[in-house]
Amino acid sequence: MRHMDTLLHTDHQLDQLAGQFEEWRQHRAHPHERIPEPLWAQAVLLASQLSPARVAKQLRLRGNDLKKQIRQRQDIPGAGAAPCGFVEVPLAPAWPLAPATMQLELSRTDGTRLCIQSPASTLAVDAVVRAFVEGRACCN
Repeated sequence: MRHMDTLLHTDHQLDQLAGQFEEWRQHRAHPHERIPEPLWAQAVLLASQLSPARVAKQLRLRGNDLKKQIRQRQDIPGAGAAPCGFVEVPLAPAWPLAPATMQLELSRTDGTRLCIQSPASTLAVDAVVRAFVEGRACCN
């Protein structure tokens, strides 16, 4: 049953691609315009799942042209690989990551020093620095 589902899906893809070829033929700039690379790539992929003769016939291509495209893609590393439909993304680490921290050391000309170590996102640094430099109390 699984093989039948795969075959039906592949037949459907071939029908869809035939429609894309027809649309390209109707809208191309001139009769001898080259077939776009994405269409060739899909045709070659389907020819690896179905017979090249069947693909060529349904797409109205010359069998030798399709075979030439297949050979060219076999010579290019990775070109014959099917496009990836699923990419596994690794899970985030299970342990909690240490929160980002900020360490700030300031000193004024009168010798007064300020050392702050704080989570980076919880402190209004500009207000604290301004108050320290101006010598006034901050953050009532």
